[in-house]
Amino acid sequence: MVKIVTLFLIFMIVLAMFGRLRLPGLKRGKGLPKPRLCPECGRYNLRGGDCPHCTERRD
Repeated sequence: MVKIVTLFLIFMIVLAMFGRLRLPGLKRGKGLPKPRLCPECGRYNLRGGDCPHCTERRD
């Protein structure tokens, strides 16, 4: 049982090292764009285009 756990941990360490070598320049915040906010109400706009909350208020 100890052998299996040790081999699993070594395997995970090797995978982590390969992941760092493959993506060295990727830092937090660089990978995804900032979320869009509605300029009127300040809510997050996930769909793009007009804010659904602001268009409900106008109707």
